[in-house]
Amino acid sequence: MGLDDRDALRVLRDAVDPALGSGELVRRFYTHWFAIDTSVRDLFPPDMEAQRNRFAQAVTWVLGELASQRAQEPVAFLAQLGRDHRKYGVAQHHYDSMQNALYSSFRSHLAECWDDTLAEAARDAVALMIGMMRGAADAEQGPPFCDGTVIEHIRATRDVSVVRLQLDRPLFYHPGQYVTVQVPQWPRRWRYLSPSIPTDPAGAIEFHIRSVSGGMVSTAIVGETTPGDRWRLSHPHGGLHINRDGGDVLMVAGSTGLAPLRTLIMDLTRWGVNPRVHLFFGGRFPCDLYDLRTLWQIASQNPWLSVTPVSEFNVDPPWARDYPDVHPPRGLHVRQTGRLADVVTRYGSWGDRQILICGGPEMVTVTKAALIAKGAPAERIQHDPLHS
Repeated sequence: MGLDDRDALRVLRDAVDPALGSGELVRRFYTHWFAIDTSVRDLFPPDMEAQRNRFAQAVTWVLGELASQRAQEPVAFLAQLGRDHRKYGVAQHHYDSMQNALYSSFRSHLAECWDDTLAEAARDAVALMIGMMRGAADAEQGPPFCDGTVIEHIRATRDVSVVRLQLDRPLFYHPGQYVTVQVPQWPRRWRYLSPSIPTDPAGAIEFHIRSVSGGMVSTAIVGETTPGDRWRLSHPHGGLHINRDGGDVLMVAGSTGLAPLRTLIMDLTRWGVNPRVHLFFGGRFPCDLYDLRTLWQIASQNPWLSVTPVSEFNVDPPWARDYPDVHPPRGLHVRQTGRLADVVTRYGSWGDRQILICGGPEMVTVTKAALIAKGAPAERIQHDPLHS
């Protein structure tokens, strides 16, 4: 039965599910893969823990969707994954060894219940996953990545940097999309960043980066980036968008989650008539609202945009005086104090709006849950995948 055998696919899904203790299987897979194809190891960072977890989560989702007989999204996801993996230097022969290693790892891990039906499902599922990635990568004709030079690094707050680059060639992306970025301080470690300006035909691009506790790449970017550094960017991902005919819009941005929403707002300024957009921009302290001056400038010229600043605390810490003053001229809504989710839902459910939420995984999860609890339809809420 192969891919039609839902029970067999669920067995494979549960075997690789990190929530069910798949660590041994995933470690066995990478150990086997590196043993039969030594060139693969150089494509990965020294510390494999995060990579193993991402792999397990992705395969679990794909197998779960296949078990539910929903193939459209997994196929699109795998194709995008194949195109994106070109940036690592993945060659066609790597897919051959990967297919061998993954199938063998399933067979070894599930030896006690392995039979012909499970073998057929594993063979077909692995062949589909690897085949879609291989085919999409082979069909892509453009360069696998885009390089650029840092031309300006602004420390906006203690934890947030604004980094501007001049790319060697323009990178075309839709407003609201994100890319993966590799910086010279951490080769082979890629971090998700959202451009904060729309595509520039001359190759200019800007990112807002917050240093995350324990985050090696973000901490290096904020603390060590200097003009002249060479960055490498992948092709864009993501589907955050505004339907200009879909009604008014609520945006909720936590810290540097502002970047993709600001890009969407800047793109809307190309039109004279737009849906009303209400943006809640939150941070821990008032000084964390690092981009209020830009938002004030946009709102002052575009009456469809309203901005409400939100901070958890009402007073800045002493270190704030070492960074630029972020307070805008008069004209924005009065700053509110409290948790972002609480402040947003004080105004109601926003159920008649297109809702976009951007920020850290915890903030997105809490805000989405609060809006749904107030009555906002879940299907009207957009956010990017919750990468930690």
